[in-house]
Amino acid sequence: MTADTLNPAKAGLRAWLTTDTPASRGHARVVQAYLGWLSLTRNPLALLGLAILVVLIAVSALAPWIAPHDPLAQELTNRLQPPGSPGHLFGTDELGRDILSRIIHGASITLYIVTLVAVTAPVVGLVIGSLAGYIGGWTDTVLMRLTDIFLAFPRLVLALAFVAALGPGIENAVLAIAITSWPPYARLARAETLTVRHQDYISAIRLQGASATRIITGHVMPLCLSSVIVRVTLDMAGIILTAAGLGFLGLGAQPPIPEWGAMISSGRKFLLDQWWVATMPGLAIFIVSLGFNLLGDGLRDILDPRSGQ
Repeated sequence: MTADTLNPAKAGLRAWLTTDTPASRGHARVVQAYLGWLSLTRNPLALLGLAILVVLIAVSALAPWIAPHDPLAQELTNRLQPPGSPGHLFGTDELGRDILSRIIHGASITLYIVTLVAVTAPVVGLVIGSLAGYIGGWTDTVLMRLTDIFLAFPRLVLALAFVAALGPGIENAVLAIAITSWPPYARLARAETLTVRHQDYISAIRLQGASATRIITGHVMPLCLSSVIVRVTLDMAGIILTAAGLGFLGLGAQPPIPEWGAMISSGRKFLLDQWWVATMPGLAIFIVSLGFNLLGDGLRDILDPRSGQ
């Protein structure tokens, strides 16, 4: 006798979540989300990536309460203390500031950068790519040549140029990263649009009198979302590294803000003797980037119907 047999309510809920004949569009979306979650739970590496992301969000939200010290407080008598020192699990930096506290508060800065880029660059790329793919002609040519110009430069080099023009600062760094991150999404959205714009159901919608704007926003863009979401998740590691690179060069978050790239930059002078000053924030960048990559791989297996699953 199974647990579902002993609990009819649970069995009924499971049947409702896994039905092949949903009663409404909302029910179908719930079923799809639940089946996606079941697929995700069968991928331990993807779950590990999700756990890292959840920890990052929790640490960012609870930083003022879980950080053992003020991240900006200097205590020169305790400068360059090794990991495991009393009251300093990760040691202290050249100004006696607690490295663990600075990493905890730096998590919110990393999440801030990732969130702003994730809600701007993919949207711009999705709009441009969908317009280019659906309208075609000179519109496609102009938009794609503009995309090629941005793709011709390495992302970090182009971001450095924009930050140099806009001035150092975390807001300008976010803007520069967003400006340099949209072209791959435009390419992806255009490719997806080209595969669906001549489908029968698109032609039927067009014959019903729907405008190009309605077709693009209501039918083309939603079909591109799954691929864009996977690409966003996989790109987060590169965005974090670009932000850290700008901070390392002094063009991102400015001292004394505890941004991980800036922390590595200030600790590189002590790398041989006091290795922990630069290594600890470097490990934080590595773990968060790994988490996004693992989650992105798992989402690709779920959302991409061509993945073979």
